Amino acid sequence: MNMMPPANPRASISVFFPAYNDQGSIAPLVRNAIAVLKTLTDDYEVIVINDGSTDATARVLDELARGVPHVEIIHHETNQGYGAALRTGFSAASKDLVFYTDGDGQYDVLELVKLFPLMTGVVDVVNGYKIKRADKRHRILIGSIYNRTARFLFRLPIRDVDCDFRLLRQSALRRIKLVSSSGVICVELVRKLHEAGCLFVESPVRHYPRIEGQSQFFRPGRVAHTVTDFFILWLKLVALRWLWPTSDDNQGQARST
Repeated sequence: MNMMPPANPRASISVFFPAYNDQGSIAPLVRNAIAVLKTLTDDYEVIVINDGSTDATARVLDELARGVPHVEIIHHETNQGYGAALRTGFSAASKDLVFYTDGDGQYDVLELVKLFPLMTGVVDVVNGYKIKRADKRHRILIGSIYNRTARFLFRLPIRDVDCDFRLLRQSALRRIKLVSSSGVICVELVRKLHEAGCLFVESPVRHYPRIEGQSQFFRPGRVAHTVTDFFILWLKLVALRWLWPTSDDNQGQARST
């Protein structure tokens, strides 16, 4: 089957990075983002959300913004959580397309060139999936369990909801409202976009070991908090709608039949 060309090869693009204690990785990410964006469009912006970092991330970002055009820095005074950082990024993004990935350097932003041609006229979201996860065994196991559980309980249309390497249409984001502040926002995002009728395609991307620091997700307290948020989200978006479907749900079911 022939792939349709992008609806607008020079569409404007917002790229943003949520960052927390990423002093060693965030500057190269931003510079690489600028480099790849120049090959895709003349209309772009790069935004970094510093989510209350306690290392030198804030200083690195402020220096970067003074020397590099098209870069905007947003500082959260305190650590509000991954979901809150994403919501800030989505709100700040102003271009036709919105791309984000994490500030820890485990994904190569240069691979945006693989996602961009897949954003055809009928596609709303291009979602990456990890070719091979570059983490310790226990993290790979936890991530696999989380991903499989999320796909099953939320009926997600993608294979790797835990891969934060996504290109989305701004028009698709305007159809939904995100509320999560923790890492479950990725499940909320994909589920709500799917419910809104958005079309997903997927692309393999490479995953790399962290350059420095430790993942915040795998701390025992953070894992417990995320698990709690995960099942509360399932109750709200799935279980309660089975018991008390709304008129919007009924209309969505009618459109899909």
